[in-house]
Amino acid sequence: MDQTTCCVVGGGPAGMMTGLLLARAGVRVTVLEKHADFLRDFRGDTVHPSTVRLLDELGLGEEFARLPQSALTKMHMYAGDRMVVAADLTRIPGRYRHIAMVPQWDFLDLLARAAATEPTFTLHMRSAVTGLVHESGAVAGVRYRDAEGAERTLRADLVIACDGRDSVAREAAGLRQQREDVPMDMWFFRIPKAADDHAGGAVQARFTSGNSAVAIDRGDYYQTGYIIGKGSDAAMRAAHEVGWLRERLGELFGWPETATAAIRSWDDVKLLEVSVGMLEQWAVPGLLCIGDAAHTMSPVGGVGVNLAIQDAVAAARTLAAPLLDHRVCLADLKKVQRRRMLPASFTQRSQRGEHDLLIAPALRGNLHTAPLPLRVVDAVPPLAGLAAYLGGIGLRPEHAPDFARRPSGTTPRPSTAR
Repeated sequence: MDQTTCCVVGGGPAGMMTGLLLARAGVRVTVLEKHADFLRDFRGDTVHPSTVRLLDELGLGEEFARLPQSALTKMHMYAGDRMVVAADLTRIPGRYRHIAMVPQWDFLDLLARAAATEPTFTLHMRSAVTGLVHESGAVAGVRYRDAEGAERTLRADLVIACDGRDSVAREAAGLRQQREDVPMDMWFFRIPKAADDHAGGAVQARFTSGNSAVAIDRGDYYQTGYIIGKGSDAAMRAAHEVGWLRERLGELFGWPETATAAIRSWDDVKLLEVSVGMLEQWAVPGLLCIGDAAHTMSPVGGVGVNLAIQDAVAAARTLAAPLLDHRVCLADLKKVQRRRMLPASFTQRSQRGEHDLLIAPALRGNLHTAPLPLRVVDAVPPLAGLAAYLGGIGLRPEHAPDFARRPSGTTPRPSTAR
């Protein structure tokens, strides 16, 4: 039986940032990630200004700037019958006035390399948590299957669940999210870019009656999310040949048949079941949920990554000292929830508004013009700046704790994640 001070379940943005920060505080921390690497198409690519600033505070700004990326300064959106500016990041205060579109696997590998320089940090890939260890009415560790398939136990003073919307650790603790109704699911696939394709931009978002999608430019291909009605995946696949989808993409984006032909069959189209939920109680003795494990977000706005990062910063700042003293208690965990509940709730309310105003009408086939709020934001530039601030920085933004700050230009050594 192994022992650590803090076990972080999940190596996504919340998990890797939590591990890095706590390790910089001197806490013995072990991150368990079930996959062999960070490569997943459903990973969000949006790194918002608040996160870019945080990386600079951690001494990782120069290394982050060298990652392959593009900058999104204005969120243009085709809605109904017109193109509108939904957010203008050039109007927000501070040095960072853009969203960095960075493949999430590169971002996570950067965090893993930085964390690996800390002597108290351990990352285990291909290590899937299967349950929790309980002792005297509290969570006292996890059970997991290691890279060789062996069943192992890891004891810990605290378990932090960062394993996403389908969190195994959260479910094992008996915590259940209150789920909201959402109008959509999404199909994800890749469309290769033509050599002469210069019309894109970092993100293309097009919402029309009965035909809506978002395409993220990843250099030589578009990572594309096509919006479908909630629960309609099986029926739509049964009702249509895949050529139907190729035609609709051509109508939306003007992509030639040679590009959309990359979708050879429905096997090339992956389903993301969209869910939005919130835990009433983020913690039980010995376990804390953050990120999507605590508050599952819609893909709308690409804010989930950054909320998860902000949760991690708040958790590390609040819990580092109690963990170092081996005296972390439920009251400490509740402080994290109190700190982060307002930003999470506000963001979910904003996403609900976008579902109601834009996505649901588009799916019903009656989005004939851009919704009035979008037209107002487009017409009044300061409102586009406010929208950018609320989305890009948000309520109660978190700064790096003093113990985690490093001089700019620190070069992480190679990661243990691959």
